[in-house]
Amino acid sequence: MKRIVYLLIAISAIISIGCNPVEDINSDLAEQAEPIIGTDEFTLTSDDYADLVDQGDGDPDFYEMFEAFSDVDDAKVILPPFLADKYPFWGDGSSVTVIFNLFDGNPEDVSAFTGADVYNLGSGDYPTSNSNAFLLEEDPEMTLEDVLADQFGTPTDGQVVRLGYNRFTQAPEVGLASVYEVAFPDSYDDFELVSVSGPDALGWTVGSANVQGSGFDGGANALEEWLISPGIDLTGESGLSFQITQEIDFLGDPDLIDILISTDYTTGSDPMMATWTALPFDKTIYGSLTISEDFDFSAYDGESIHVGLKYSSTDSDSPRWRVQDFAIRTTGFSGSTESLSAYYKYSDGSWDDVDGVYYLSAADYDSMGESSGQPGRFDNFSGSTLPANYLPQFLNITYPFAQEEDELFVIYRFFQGGDVGTVTKGNLYTFTNGEWVPSISSLQFGLEAGIWVPDNTIRYTLTAGDYAAVVSGLTGVAGFEAAVGNLDSFGNFSRTGGSTNWSDEMILTALNIVLDNLNPSAEEGQKYIVTVATWAPGNSTEDFAVIKTGGEWIYQE
Repeated sequence: MKRIVYLLIAISAIISIGCNPVEDINSDLAEQAEPIIGTDEFTLTSDDYADLVDQGDGDPDFYEMFEAFSDVDDAKVILPPFLADKYPFWGDGSSVTVIFNLFDGNPEDVSAFTGADVYNLGSGDYPTSNSNAFLLEEDPEMTLEDVLADQFGTPTDGQVVRLGYNRFTQAPEVGLASVYEVAFPDSYDDFELVSVSGPDALGWTVGSANVQGSGFDGGANALEEWLISPGIDLTGESGLSFQITQEIDFLGDPDLIDILISTDYTTGSDPMMATWTALPFDKTIYGSLTISEDFDFSAYDGESIHVGLKYSSTDSDSPRWRVQDFAIRTTGFSGSTESLSAYYKYSDGSWDDVDGVYYLSAADYDSMGESSGQPGRFDNFSGSTLPANYLPQFLNITYPFAQEEDELFVIYRFFQGGDVGTVTKGNLYTFTNGEWVPSISSLQFGLEAGIWVPDNTIRYTLTAGDYAAVVSGLTGVAGFEAAVGNLDSFGNFSRTGGSTNWSDEMILTALNIVLDNLNPSAEEGQKYIVTVATWAPGNSTEDFAVIKTGGEWIYQE
């Protein structure tokens, strides 16, 4: 019994002396001359997402619910404290690559396509007059190349352009065809917004499938705002008509809204100084989005015009005007068409079409369902209608004979909500094990001054060819004669301190030769940790951390 008592006393003494053993361990590790320098790569699991702490303003269950980050920047903010918990004993110079899912799908490689310049072919661009689409027997390729030359006369190397065009799906009939058409919200950025009076936040705003004019904000507000088209050249056109898809609600005074046409307005000038003529129509029959009749537009045959959508309201009368699209039409071809897109990239002095990219059309969204909560409702995806829930099945149907490891960039419209509205996003899908799988993303982090930060460091070990390149580049250079001869003989850097010794500065000169050969287009700020073979004496290796600064490789501080 006495022995047990003594043992308990001993344990109690140990506990009282080291009351926080983990803290003591951390303290000891922090004082180590050579802390653990580690490298790792891992993919976040469901448990990892559940453990993440939301540091933003969103739903705290976001990561656990969707098992993804909202974007790469989100991952850069959230992952560092997670890594600090996961690798508590690692020291500066450590690096970890984390592989993770993206909520909306936007890997870096797809940005060239989501941010591409866009041109939609107009009636005058098609080879057959007034067709507003390619006929079945027409090959779009030659026409698209001509359009690129006309519309992008001074391209820059690497520039990417998406050309949108229509193609008949069957032989068309002669009838009315569009010579100019717009569809909102896609065409909104082509228009000029002119605020005459009233609150800036009201007037014309962009919706998910139209533009809307309104002066209501808890009550009616007096304002006037115009949405004016770019110049429309109707030279050579005759027998014109005008058709619009619109909805007009809560209208008291019919003069508050007007479709106006001017033949003397100049883009960017004061619309009040131009002459505008209202298009007469019954404004009381558009209680829902309705396609109008073909209004007579022959007064503008052969003219160059601007179309203005003038919205106004008063303190007591605030109508709501939604416009989905409008078109100026003439006798031509009519029939079922499909909307297609082609991507081109300018490189080495010429435009080349880009394969492996698919831009979703309105018909594609519709094929995924047009009911509330489905993509076809507004022809886009959103936070409640996620692309990952629809695109794999859509791609299976569209590409029934896909082969293992086939890849396709899918570009789509995504409604962000708020002030952002609808934006272009995309993802890389790969056909794996019989299904299309969206791309995942990855980030490399490095530990600097005890903090995990996004890091572009590349680890590289010199090869025999690299040593030969150093010998070739430094042979005959003053101060390197003996050191180069020794390197040529033994294939390593002597660090013995004698006449053949390679100092740190001499090795840096050698690394500049190697890295300029290895990565001649490395961007400013690119980092490397280079492992070299040394003789100290005895065979060994050393690591040198360098960074591209001012066009040269220097040691990292």
